[in-house]
Amino acid sequence: MNRRDWIKLLSIVLVLAAAVLLVNRIDTAQDAAETDIVRDAVKNAALTCYAVEGAYPDSVDYLREHYRLAYDEDRYLITYDAFASNMIPDIWVTEVGVGAQ
Repeated sequence: MNRRDWIKLLSIVLVLAAAVLLVNRIDTAQDAAETDIVRDAVKNAALTCYAVEGAYPDSVDYLREHYRLAYDEDRYLITYDAFASNMIPDIWVTEVGVGAQ
């Protein structure tokens, strides 16, 4: 192989590496956006409960049962800390399972 062939090969390798990095970055951004959507859904359900009942619920299960909160339980772990019925709970959503490899 002459110098020109090496330059072509190196260019192709660099383009492929850049494409792989770009796809990985897009996947990571999409996963973060989906996690934000789940967190917002939990928060909105809790706010709706407060508006209707005058108190924040004790658990995510209550929101699922009475306010139709739905999310992929195999993919997301929700930590819901309701420390007072008149204070908005702390809500953390962590992606686990299939999407977090």
